Amino acid sequence: MKKIYLFILFLFINFGGLALGNWFMGDAVTGEWYSNLNKAPWTPPGWVFGATWTLIMICFSAYLSYLFTIRNSKIVIGIYIMAFVLNVSWNYLFFNQHLINLALVNIILLTLVIIYFFITFGDDRLSRLKYLLLPYIIWLCIATSLNGYVVIYN
Repeated sequence: MKKIYLFILFLFINFGGLALGNWFMGDAVTGEWYSNLNKAPWTPPGWVFGATWTLIMICFSAYLSYLFTIRNSKIVIGIYIMAFVLNVSWNYLFFNQHLINLALVNIILLTLVIIYFFITFGDDRLSRLKYLLLPYIIWLCIATSLNGYVVIYN
């Protein structure tokens, strides 16, 4: 029962974070600045972002519900808060403020934090569940390459 409660709680928090990040973006994706960026040739169509983030947040919420059942500590909470802040702030830095270099540092740090979750909290009780983080890690690698391309070619 606790896992279900935590899963629902993390769904609410994580999708709330996505909504907050989206709010920070404003109309940037349809705006002139983003339209004029030299984007990577492998930039996916817009609908892929929404579908991917939905899958990621469902998997991440499931992983967190188990993690917080097994290891609910100040360190785990602190790392989760760091990931949440990095995830939300990337939208603000990249789309709202056009700080593409700082956004790249931000997304690299976020990737490292999620990889830290994968490595550090993937012990026996979470050994299979840690693979719920793979969509997040893969997407962050793609997103980092997209951000890096914008930094290099703009």
